[in-house]
Amino acid sequence: MNPFHYERADNAAAAVALLAQSPTGTFLGGGTNLVDLMKLGVAQPELLVDVSRLPYDRIEPLVDGGLCIGAMVRNSDLAANRTVRTRYPMLAQALLAGASGQLRNLATTGGNLLQRTRCVYFQDASKPCNKRVPGSGCPARAGYHRNLAILGASESCIATHPSDMAVAMIALDATVRVLGPHGERIIPLTEFYRLPGDEPQRETVLEHGDLLTAVDLPPLPFAVHSRYRKVRDRASYAFALVSVAAALDLDDDGTIRDARIALGGVAPVPWRARRAEEMLRGAPATEATFRRAAEAELAAAQPLPGNAFKLPLARNTLVRTLLDLTRDVTDVTEGATR
Repeated sequence: MNPFHYERADNAAAAVALLAQSPTGTFLGGGTNLVDLMKLGVAQPELLVDVSRLPYDRIEPLVDGGLCIGAMVRNSDLAANRTVRTRYPMLAQALLAGASGQLRNLATTGGNLLQRTRCVYFQDASKPCNKRVPGSGCPARAGYHRNLAILGASESCIATHPSDMAVAMIALDATVRVLGPHGERIIPLTEFYRLPGDEPQRETVLEHGDLLTAVDLPPLPFAVHSRYRKVRDRASYAFALVSVAAALDLDDDGTIRDARIALGGVAPVPWRARRAEEMLRGAPATEATFRRAAEAELAAAQPLPGNAFKLPLARNTLVRTLLDLTRDVTDVTEGATR
């Protein structure tokens, strides 16, 4: 590991000011991803600004009925929160599907959203990687790409975003609060991440010195009927090959009033399935409808030989999740009318 300076910030403004003095510095929260990258030689910050003691470790109600989640809230605490479990079950399920219990006890909400890809070429400092060294190439396209993107990729990068939590939050229309050198701003999470294009090294819209302080979830009543399903190579401590976060709102006659869907493991960003949502609204909640919506969402996929299996896997996982949600909603509705 390369030498670095360490500073502990007393407040958010001081943290932002400290980082502004170091072009290669970075914030340190739980460190579960950053420290690994420093050991691998992938990240080489000259300065670490410790923000783990800042007062952003609370989960609080918002005046509009939503929920404010501090950026320093630990993943295990967020997953166990009663409000999250009852009103946003897909989020609790996504958190419990990620990492291990030990890591969830340390990892933070902000750090989870900002974690870097697990592409093997990105993590190997001896290999070329456009995300790590712009212009050096993307060997994954002709090399090992089984776990990589089939949607939203570019010639420069086919890495996938690794977060489970972010997939659920994208589906829930979350927004993030950011404090930077020029003040505070609020960014919809759907606009927070950047597709790689010709600049895969730029993963979010954050500028240097921006500190993520909180995530706000809107009051989405039908999110109580939501699920997160993750398909992976083993039952624990593995990243998603494909994952689905979904919520359904049904009329009494089985017509879909509204839907929220996001996919993980298939794109460089947590992928909001807008096409699928549009096709579902006003349609009957049937397997045929779900399959048409899934096919429409995946029509733009460009799989490579080693990850072409993700296309039917994503389609079938989405259909199965929506069918299970339909059954859940129907059971609750019938139980309420008895």
